[in-house]
Amino acid sequence: MNDARTLLLAPEVGETRLPPDPALDAIIAAGEAGFLGVVAEHPASPLVWALLAEGSLSARTPQGDITAYAFARTGYHRGLDALRRAGWRGRGPVPWEHEPNQGFLRALWALACAARRIGEQEEYERCVTFLTEASEDGYAALISLRPLSL
Repeated sequence: MNDARTLLLAPEVGETRLPPDPALDAIIAAGEAGFLGVVAEHPASPLVWALLAEGSLSARTPQGDITAYAFARTGYHRGLDALRRAGWRGRGPVPWEHEPNQGFLRALWALACAARRIGEQEEYERCVTFLTEASEDGYAALISLRPLSL
């Protein structure tokens, strides 16, 4: 059980930096026509799921919003797996400036957007809180580059 003394003596949580995502180079090489093949080759990549979610959100339809929610949730969980492998312990900064982190942060933002569109206000708020705590710069970038209206 954690008491105040244990919490005060706990080591400071450092930044988590994911390793490079091989899907990024594969996306560039394959182009738009080969994108689904890249998803099949790199299902552990949070970036591919974030891109699928963003594309579904851009449809601006109920079906697109629900599909985006599923894609974004997959990217979010794949990102959590990658963060844990990189030493993340459930809290601490996930800097936006580190490009490999952006796939996870984009999936988290897409999950927030999709949740809000389908009426999951509590999920939306939880995702926004998580995003701002993990990366205020990421939140600022995403809110301006990929607003809720995607």
